[in-house]
Parts: sequence; C-alpha cells; structure tokens
Amino acid sequence: MTCAVNKVNWPAEFPEKPEVSVEVSNDHEWLLLKWHVRGEQLRAVTTEDQGPVWEDSCVEFFCQVPGDDHYFNFECNCIGAMVGSRRKGRAEDVVPLSAAEMARIERKCDYPRAAFEEKDGLFEWKVEERIPLDLIFRDKKPEFPQVLKANFYKCADKTKRPHFLSWRPIDLPKPDFHCPQFFGEITLF
Repeated sequence: MTCAVNKVNWPAEFPEKPEVSVEVSNDHEWLLLKWHVRGEQLRAVTTEDQGPVWEDSCVEFFCQVPGDDHYFNFECNCIGAMVGSRRKGRAEDVVPLSAAEMARIERKCDYPRAAFEEKDGLFEWKVEERIPLDLIFRDKKPEFPQVLKANFYKCADKTKRPHFLSWRPIDLPKPDFHCPQFFGEITLF
C-alpha cells in the first residue's frame, strides 16, 4: 500500500507542500515503512533518539490498535534519529520506548547520522523503518489484528518554511498530529 502524505491542513499559515509518499508493507514480523520525500529545505540538528526530531526534516507514523485507548508515535528525521512512545494523548500517559525497544527499530537513511543546519535547495531523500510488529501489538500476540488505525505525517517545525502534512485530513484550528480521532485504517494482512 502506498499513501500520499499530501493534506495541507492549515494552508493559510503553513502552505508549504513537499512531495511525500510512504510505502507500507509487512512480513508478519515487521512493519516496513519506505518514505520518499522531495522538498526545498533539509535540516537535521537532532542526532540522538528521543530528541526533538520534529523540528528537523521529519516523517512520522502514528498508529493505534483497534479497541486500544493508547497509540504509538514513531517520528524519524532524515538522518535516522527517532522518537518513539506509547501514549493516550500529546501529554497524557506518555511512556517513551526504552533504549532497548528503540534499538529494535531498524532505520536506513540516505544521509549519515551527523547533524547539519538547514540547507536550501531541492532535496530528495528516503528513510526506511522496520518496526517489529510485536512492539506495536504487544498485548495481542500471537494473533495480530488485520487492521491498524494510523496516520502518516511530514513536518519540519524549525525550518524557514515549516510545514505539517498528513495522509488523512485533520480538522483542528492549529497543527496537532496527536489526534487519533483523525486516523484512517491500513490493512496489514
């Protein structure tokens, strides 16, 4: 399944629209996300996991197991630094993934894991993430549900042209990706 991350939810304030897509697949053990981005700025200041990667050129995957009141957020900048947590909301019942859990998420990026300030120009870049399904479906083993509620995002909060794109539209007055009520469904199996 390929998803176009092209909803500009706040066009008056944040009209920037880089080209973004994500290919989603799995092999019953791993969820594979292949991100493709083409845009006019590139920034990667955060090099460590659980740092503010959303300020950089960043792609994000939020997902929720149907029937669960918690969701996961996986946010990865263009050099592979990542944030991961399980939560009920932006600031409610937030449990960051442990260093061991973060280490299980495989990442492959076009750029090495070295910080750089914002660059101007036209950039194309890819990020591949392999997320263990048992990390997401920790309470559902050995049978994983066939459907996952999710949304995919592209942001770059601290660039000269900040943007906040999503796969499924978000009907809120200001940018906020922590809103599972706007998740769509992806079929896994």
